[in-house]
Amino acid sequence: MKPKIFIDGEHGTTGLQIRQRLAGRTDLEMLPIPEAERRNADMRRDMLHAADIAILCLPDDAARESVAMLDGNTTTRVIDTSTANRVNPDWAYGFAEMDKEQRAKIASARFVANPGCYPTGAIGLIRPLVMAGILPANYPVSVNAVSGYTGGGKQLIAQMENTEAADHIAAPHFLYGLTLSHKHVPEMKLHGKLDRAPIFAPSVGRFAQGMLVQVPLHLDLLAEGATLARIHQALADHYAGQNIVEVMPLDAAKSMPRIDPTALNDTDRMQLYVCGTEGKGQVNLVAVLDNLGKGASGAAVQNMELMLKN
Repeated sequence: MKPKIFIDGEHGTTGLQIRQRLAGRTDLEMLPIPEAERRNADMRRDMLHAADIAILCLPDDAARESVAMLDGNTTTRVIDTSTANRVNPDWAYGFAEMDKEQRAKIASARFVANPGCYPTGAIGLIRPLVMAGILPANYPVSVNAVSGYTGGGKQLIAQMENTEAADHIAAPHFLYGLTLSHKHVPEMKLHGKLDRAPIFAPSVGRFAQGMLVQVPLHLDLLAEGATLARIHQALADHYAGQNIVEVMPLDAAKSMPRIDPTALNDTDRMQLYVCGTEGKGQVNLVAVLDNLGKGASGAAVQNMELMLKN
């Protein structure tokens, strides 16, 4: 029998992207729900119980409601793309390349929390260095990032694109999360293996998709003997043997006039750069990814594939 897949919230930005990625698949049975019935609790409950894997593309509270609807069900497996369960120890964190063991954890899990797009870049840069003993867990980490506006869902897309809207945003670029309490910070701290919460400064640019995540570091505050080359080698060693996260050559940034946040659009990959000049005492780590690819829908489909193999 074909695995049954239900996307709860398939008419939102992430849900539509997942649906598009799965379109034409003959090895899956999709359980669609009409847009007019998307808030029909009874219909959603029936679909959740009928599914082999349910992918939740919902706000946090609605995602918790969907999980509660599975009370008594021991068979439906869940991928939650909201932030509701990303620091829940009972849920596997859905960043398959995070550790060597993570892929197997996802494959065998009943409940998988899909990572956020910003945290995927930040954790992808930070965690390998903490595990290698280069970045102290109590380092005062800062994460600066810019995302395409699709990361804000349908409401932000409308604000950016509809010039007639009362709440239209005309700015070419804007900073938000000004209270330094962004909902992605807890997962960055936990899965980045940090002892203190990073200072996270997210922003949005006037481009639909794409993302840059930057983690600047002072070498003299890292482990003794830390160099750009050692940092690069630690990242390369951590991601050796897989093709989703690519550590770019150490000298790549020297020959590039710029790093484009849209460079990996419409892919599920992520590229990591180590930027700086030896002897200057500073390094800037940069992750490039598509906020709708490796950062959201692409990651959800990757996790689904791992779960179906188990």
